[in-house]
Amino acid sequence: MEVLKREIKNVIISSLQLEDITPENIVDSEPLFGEGLGLDSIDALELGVALKKKFGVKFSSESEESKKHFASVDALAEYITAQRAEK
Repeated sequence: MEVLKREIKNVIISSLQLEDITPENIVDSEPLFGEGLGLDSIDALELGVALKKKFGVKFSSESEESKKHFASVDALAEYITAQRAEK
């Protein structure tokens, strides 16, 4: 799971071009939106596309459930792991 979390952090940094942030700066349990990293809805769309390309997972932009998956690196890792298990 730690390897997956690091990969997620790298996708976040590269897809959103966060030049001043390293994977070590991103706390697994901290919110990605609002406080925490301070990402916005445009970032969510870009990140969703990047995660789909990297991990083959889909997110529904309309779904409240998707918002939960984007809550933190921990939440994304759990979702990706669950999606992989279903395949």
